[in-house]
Amino acid sequence: MFGIEASANTVVDTEAQSSAYRVRPNIVFILADDLGYTDIASYGSEVNTPSLTALAEQGVSFTNFHTAANCAPARAMLLTGVDSHLAGVPNIPEMLAPEQRKHANYQGVLGSDVVTVATLLEEAGYHTYMAGKWHLGMDPDKRPSRRGFQRTMAMMDSGADNWEQRPYLPLYDQANWFADGERYTLPEDFYSSRFLVDKMIEFIDSNLQDEKPFFAYLPFMAVHSPVQAPQHYIDRYMGVYDSGWDVLREQRKERAEALGIVPENTPMVRMHTTIDWDALSDEDRRYQSKRMAVYAGMIEAMDFHIGRLVEFLKQRGQYDNTIFIFTSDNGSEANGPDDPRGFPQRLGPHSLGYNVDYETLGLKGSYGTIGPSFSSAAVSPLAYYKFHAGEGGMRVPLIISGKPVADPSSLTRAFAWATDITPTILSLSGVAAPGDRFAGRPILPMTGRDLTPLLSASAARVYGPDDPVGYELTDHGVLFQGDYKLVVNQPPRGDGQWRLFNIVTDPGETKDLSGADTVRFQRMLSAYHQYTVDNKVVPVPPGYTQIKQLVQNGLLTNRDGILVLLLTVLLLLPFYVAWRMKKVSTDEQ
Repeated sequence: MFGIEASANTVVDTEAQSSAYRVRPNIVFILADDLGYTDIASYGSEVNTPSLTALAEQGVSFTNFHTAANCAPARAMLLTGVDSHLAGVPNIPEMLAPEQRKHANYQGVLGSDVVTVATLLEEAGYHTYMAGKWHLGMDPDKRPSRRGFQRTMAMMDSGADNWEQRPYLPLYDQANWFADGERYTLPEDFYSSRFLVDKMIEFIDSNLQDEKPFFAYLPFMAVHSPVQAPQHYIDRYMGVYDSGWDVLREQRKERAEALGIVPENTPMVRMHTTIDWDALSDEDRRYQSKRMAVYAGMIEAMDFHIGRLVEFLKQRGQYDNTIFIFTSDNGSEANGPDDPRGFPQRLGPHSLGYNVDYETLGLKGSYGTIGPSFSSAAVSPLAYYKFHAGEGGMRVPLIISGKPVADPSSLTRAFAWATDITPTILSLSGVAAPGDRFAGRPILPMTGRDLTPLLSASAARVYGPDDPVGYELTDHGVLFQGDYKLVVNQPPRGDGQWRLFNIVTDPGETKDLSGADTVRFQRMLSAYHQYTVDNKVVPVPPGYTQIKQLVQNGLLTNRDGILVLLLTVLLLLPFYVAWRMKKVSTDEQ
């Protein structure tokens, strides 16, 4: 049964087509949430991720893949091949200013003039399944069950508890789960990574007898806050992080260099948001170390359940005809307090029924984050994090594994972008991209590139040295061109100044070339401004900050607005104040 995106074309059930079904590959698209660049073993992590390592050994790992700096815009681009601004998702809806919402492309939900890869694959005879986080619209016509997915188990919000049906922010009055388009109540024994893989296995297994290929979209909730994991995974990392974030950041850089993920002797900056580990008390270091142990345990738990899916496909004889794509929606999340145990920091989680106690950290009822200091290690050796245009917020792992890979266990340093995933999936499945109309209506063209030449080693890059790729989020701006990146990061963590980096030789963005290469700098600045025009970018209003807008939007959308305001301020204001104090302290030194 087709959703609203299905065209009127019919599929002729012939013997030839049945044969085509058997040879077309299955596609499994796995998306982590807020995973840092060096958070998995094959990219330099100390975290045990054997399932992903095995996929990397049977595929191509991309060292220069970039995505949006936050979740919903990334998901829009990954699933449509269209720039997030044109696709209707320039930012998460929770952070859009009212002045921006006056524009049709600033609604924060997937527009009707784009077509998802799931719709195109379903039209071509694929079964299409989704289990995980959606965050692209909750109205009936925006749900994944109406955007090309035949079977769905979808968490609709920006995040939720991993142990039970509980919201993680007071912006939501409940955790909104939907099964096949209808509201759903989670089981008592729920843990997100296990549950989502269980559902995906159920979906795939239900139709294997008809021999049609399938597209399985598995967007995990790991490792989005609240950071939570089963105790036995946490136990494996107790004590591992006792040396602190600076040591971990350096260790990961060295491993990433040894693996070829970044160049040897890659320089890196120390983010001004990183606090002094040695100045902490023994008790504070103990607590911080466990925060990271929970985070590592959550990653390993996700990897274990990915392994369960792989093993299921092997047992069902589907593995050899399956292509796996693994990446993250953006880089590591740093919007947690340095110490969540202080009185004002505890109030927000406590208002939602969470605790931040050391003994139960990561378990049901706890609210975990890793804070900005360990986030700097999660993205090592890169700078900045989620919500920012630095490499740490935008450069993430990408592994493509399966039959089309000519040179397994290989690396590519070619630049690749979030909009490239849909064209690549279509190419791998032998499905043509649509024209300028679909299902009787005009649609926007895909702008992403097909990455299969990189998989077959028939090309060294798919973007030429002069091809511009732009990006914007709340006035943080980026233009990629060849080996170079033009970037501005806005206050309070940035300074609002445009800079130019060679991100191939200097992925840590340590040497600003804007003064030495003024011609390139000005040319790329012009190209960025053209990008904003072509993609209908709307600047944020004066005085805008992401956290302030979260609070204001909570007031506008929730009937208990005053309560939402108070709870959201309690939850988020300490994070913001801590950053401001840290920045002022740094500036005065």
